[in-house]
Amino acid sequence: MQTGEIALQPLQDEQLKQEQLTTMKRRATGLLVAAFVVYVVARGLETRWPGFGYLRATAEAAMVGGLADWFAVTALFRYPMGLRIPHTAIIPNRKDRIGRSLGNFVQNNFLSPTVIRARLRSAGAARKGAEWLARPEHGESVGRHAAAAVSGVVQVLRDEDVQEIIQDNVMGRVRKTPVTPVVARVLSLVTQDNRHQELLDAALRLLGRLVDENRETIRARIGRETPWWVPTQVDDKIYEKLVGSLENTLHEVAVDPHHPLRGRFNEAVAEFIVRLQDSPDTIARGEHLKEEVLQHPAVRDYSASLWGDLKASLLKNAADPESEFRRRIGHAVTRLGQSLVEDEELLEKVETWIENAVIYVVEQYRHEIADLISTTVAAWDPNDTTRKIELQIGKDLQFIRINGTLVGGLAGLVIYSVGRVFGF
Repeated sequence: MQTGEIALQPLQDEQLKQEQLTTMKRRATGLLVAAFVVYVVARGLETRWPGFGYLRATAEAAMVGGLADWFAVTALFRYPMGLRIPHTAIIPNRKDRIGRSLGNFVQNNFLSPTVIRARLRSAGAARKGAEWLARPEHGESVGRHAAAAVSGVVQVLRDEDVQEIIQDNVMGRVRKTPVTPVVARVLSLVTQDNRHQELLDAALRLLGRLVDENRETIRARIGRETPWWVPTQVDDKIYEKLVGSLENTLHEVAVDPHHPLRGRFNEAVAEFIVRLQDSPDTIARGEHLKEEVLQHPAVRDYSASLWGDLKASLLKNAADPESEFRRRIGHAVTRLGQSLVEDEELLEKVETWIENAVIYVVEQYRHEIADLISTTVAAWDPNDTTRKIELQIGKDLQFIRINGTLVGGLAGLVIYSVGRVFGF
């Protein structure tokens, strides 16, 4: 075999086909030899008994027919008797051309949109698939295989690669998104219908609780801050006045929805929203703070742990036959099948989608398929190809030799008889 040639795979019953071919060749050749023997005998007896002329003409024509068909059959596969007669050994000499013709034939007659659409329509793939999916046991089977596929993919992926992809995508998306406009939009939603006043109320309650819980600390602080010569009674008055004023102010703001402090709070929030959207300094500080948060080890550890948690959850659900993951897939598949079976219009759409998808794929690759056939045939070893083709069809071709011998003999008998009757 030459470099670049492809060896054909052995036939499943190659030995049996070889034996059958050999047997049929012997029969065809035997019949030709028998015709020759009959011709010789009849030729010798014809001078004494003219009636043997009929037998001689029959045998003579049988030999001609048998030899002609032997030549025709042999010329398909090799040179007759080794003689390089033009237009013989057709298969080994025309193998590449046959491959191209076969590729074009398959492309034009098997891969044409009309043939494929008709075949798919007659097969009813969408309906059969829908009926198959509508059965609950098949939905469970799909869920099981889907879980196995997910488990296989998850285990094949390297954790480091997936974690890097998650970090790059998450961090990249966050870095590309300015943080201050987002905060501004959130605050704008919060300020609608004065909902931000609830935040102020919560802050007032917290501040009041802090004052109440730290009275002794405040009293001690006042004592330390005033001069040593100030009497204790004065410190107590200052403490009572300060704490009382603070508590009264907090109470007034809490009970009065129109308190000036609330108005100033509204103005401060609105001004802050504007700065978040328009102030370069505020935006820059927000981006700097965002970058510090992204660079914090806790954030990196959290993004890295996302894949670990997701992987563990997927493997656990995929391995559990009773998991919600499997049940949901199976139920969804069954419902899809039932919906398709019950909705003829939807089923027709799916059928059309399948046809268009298959035709699209075939249209994209039909030329490649034809090229694959022609290049593959061109790469076959000519002698091996010829031998295997002969094994496949040679037995039937030997009947041509047998029929040629018999038909030739019959034709010779008829011609000789007509000649005798009409005297020519």
